[in-house]
Amino acid sequence: MIVRMGLLTRKPGVSIEDFRSHWRDVHGPLAARLPGLRHYHQNHVVDSSQLAIDHARGAWSIDGISELWFDSVDDMRRAISSDAYREVAQDHVRFVGDTGLITAEQNVVVPVAAGPLVKRMSILTRKKGLTPEQFKAEWWGFHADAVKNFPNLMGYTQNFVTDRSAALGQAGAYEALPIDGMVELWFRSVADIEAAFRSRAAHVSQTHALSFIEEITTFLVETHEVV
Repeated sequence: MIVRMGLLTRKPGVSIEDFRSHWRDVHGPLAARLPGLRHYHQNHVVDSSQLAIDHARGAWSIDGISELWFDSVDDMRRAISSDAYREVAQDHVRFVGDTGLITAEQNVVVPVAAGPLVKRMSILTRKKGLTPEQFKAEWWGFHADAVKNFPNLMGYTQNFVTDRSAALGQAGAYEALPIDGMVELWFRSVADIEAAFRSRAAHVSQTHALSFIEEITTFLVETHEVV
């Protein structure tokens, strides 16, 4: 299974309240009709601070992150070529401005526990001079094992980017969308996040991160599960 993620910024003049309500109540049901769609989650950004870590942050400014799961890249391509997707694209421009799209391969390191949970998502950009394959080896190897040892960790998924586009239907160069990975971490509370990142396991993982990650940009999100 693969996941297609959208990094969404609301259209100029659209309030954050209107963005969230339109995305949830109007756009969500449209996207839910895409053929071959297995799951669809909306992650509404509620905090853009660099929570709990001391690492260079990117210049990302976003209001939401969508996640759409398909069984394969071919299924995803059929979905975005469908009549249903044309309606999605037409509605998208009514409330969304800048958009970046990534396709990712997922590695579920720690399955998500039962809620309620707080979710933290992070955009990763690899160190200059590293290939995507080298980045993936470090991230899915030693780093995954280190993060797995965080206290109070309720879920951990790594999303390794395999394709990207800077706008709907337009292929984008890496420089236009320099994302190599998307992290998803779940905890019981913000206090548990802060405690986890003060732990010995966090010191190990963050020291290792300095060797292969250029930027880590964190967000707290509220997830709306559409499908």
